[in-house]
Amino acid sequence: MTTASIGLPVPDPDLAERLAARLAYVEERLRDSVTHADELANTTSRHLVDAGGKRLRPLLALLTAELGESARPEVIDAAVVVELTHLATLYHDDVMDSAPLRRGAPAAHEVWGNSVAILTGDLLFARASVTVAGLGPEAVRWQAETFERLCLGQLHETVGPRPDEDAVQHYLQVLSDKTASLIATSARFGARYAGCRPEIVEIVANFGEKVGVAFQLADDVIDLTSDGALTGKTPGTDLREGVPTMPVLLLRSHVAASSQPSPDDLAILALLDSDLSSDEALAGAVAALRAHPVVEETRAQAVAWAQDAVAELVPLPDGPVKDALVAFAESLVDRTA
Repeated sequence: MTTASIGLPVPDPDLAERLAARLAYVEERLRDSVTHADELANTTSRHLVDAGGKRLRPLLALLTAELGESARPEVIDAAVVVELTHLATLYHDDVMDSAPLRRGAPAAHEVWGNSVAILTGDLLFARASVTVAGLGPEAVRWQAETFERLCLGQLHETVGPRPDEDAVQHYLQVLSDKTASLIATSARFGARYAGCRPEIVEIVANFGEKVGVAFQLADDVIDLTSDGALTGKTPGTDLREGVPTMPVLLLRSHVAASSQPSPDDLAILALLDSDLSSDEALAGAVAALRAHPVVEETRAQAVAWAQDAVAELVPLPDGPVKDALVAFAESLVDRTA
């Protein structure tokens, strides 16, 4: 059964209905959390909440909470914290990446400028911190550790690998820090604040870490293969902005490792390194890379990471929640947006 209000397949109808109801409540809490008395802060903080989104992180927190006492009020707080944190990072990321769109709407920096967008992200981090403080010192520590990894991931993506560092492995570490860390924390928070045993909390956190890498690798494929209508993002945006993605890194790695790289591969790299500011040039680069085997190679990596994530779930008891977690992992790599 696919529940439209959740946006992801949940095999058990009762579980799907329960998650949908709780996710709707999380949405209400999110809107309350970003409300400010200050008119400008209120408008800018609501910008991305109103734009919608998949709400994957709060959904995962609600789902792992089903392994314990899911009705605990702390679970809702945990789900709100992880989404507020995610939204805050988007304001910052869009400034750093010069992204014109986010979720089909103009990015905040396009509307109000870089400084306002950055400060709005900081405001959301502050609101997340207020909520997480209510969960206790352990939650505050986990949140701080996650925030550190988010910053390190962005830092290392910005500066790139060292001359003696493997670019593909460097990129996987960036994905682990920048994307997977918060997804792992989402899974951890849900189970922990539903009262699950420590070993269960660690199992779902490990699951979240691996499924987070799979999610971002799938995004790398989507950036090249989507038509942009579903994602609200121009295909090849990462290429235009010079943001490294796995297909490009794999192509560079294959060329560097070959004593006689193919003329076609060299031509694609030359195209990727050229000026892609025009829509025509970008479309040509996307088409050339889309047809290359490195896209399928990246897709295969995403599937492998998702399978490794599912393997982490083996110790969990069989049942609707475990089935839903498996479906969650599979859906993240099968999606087209």
